Amino acid sequence: MRERKAPPGEQTPRGGTGFIGTALSQLLKARGHEVTLISRQRGPGRITWDELATSGLPRCDAAVNLAGENILNPLRRWNEAFQKEVLSSRLETTDLLARAITKAPQPPQAWILVTGVAYYQPSLTAEYDEDSPGGDFDFFSNLVTKWEAAARLPGDSTRQVVVRSGVVLGRGGGAIGHMLLPFRLGLGGPIGSGQQFFPWIHIGDLAGILAHALEASHVQGVLNGVAPASTTTNAEFAQALGTALGRPAFIPLPSTIVQAVFGQERAIMLLEGQKVIPRRTLATGYQYSFPELGAALKEIIA
Repeated sequence: MRERKAPPGEQTPRGGTGFIGTALSQLLKARGHEVTLISRQRGPGRITWDELATSGLPRCDAAVNLAGENILNPLRRWNEAFQKEVLSSRLETTDLLARAITKAPQPPQAWILVTGVAYYQPSLTAEYDEDSPGGDFDFFSNLVTKWEAAARLPGDSTRQVVVRSGVVLGRGGGAIGHMLLPFRLGLGGPIGSGQQFFPWIHIGDLAGILAHALEASHVQGVLNGVAPASTTTNAEFAQALGTALGRPAFIPLPSTIVQAVFGQERAIMLLEGQKVIPRRTLATGYQYSFPELGAALKEIIA
């Protein structure tokens, strides 16, 4: 297999070198691929966004976009200015890459975008797979719809894949990074009622699904990037994390505090959830390394 350049992933603010980008780059390099990042700064193995806009996309076999300002940054107030940043950090980079792919003399064979399960409406009873409707009921679902639309390419010369990711769990970043200290202190517990579903995925499997989508020519369309055991509730997740750490995990975080920190609209992402099934992901032949929550958490905190 010849070397590939994959992915021009992004750096807004840390896409290509952030939590998911780093895991994906390491996996692709281990499989013999060459990885080029698109960044705001020049450097080895990088091109800048300005270079992409003026000179076009360098020849490559696949492009992966990991763009996005962190929506759940507790240090940022949920106001109109931050909402515009959340939108532009996803839509502008995605549109720029999609246009560069369309104009490329030799477009990449695959174009992969990572969005989120916020596309599906929170529910205590509904079950969603990749064909389920959604994308039209609040700010976040509409964001996913616009984001995926910005990535859409005309024609079929490039294989197009969208991975709707759940909460990403892994060592050194992601959701676990913010949870470990209170849980280690025995102060962890469910968020709000704890009855809401908690669709999760281990970072190794999210990187694995992206690499699988990049390498397997039959993979296209929407894939749910969640673990097959993601029918976990928030309370069950808190209990499992407490067990993995050998700590009690029964002190709930009241919904009023979550709403005060994140604002009413953003708090929905933590206080409500979706039961998401990776039906099409499994049908493509991807084999999960961490299908069960207990083993995933054990690896993360080892």
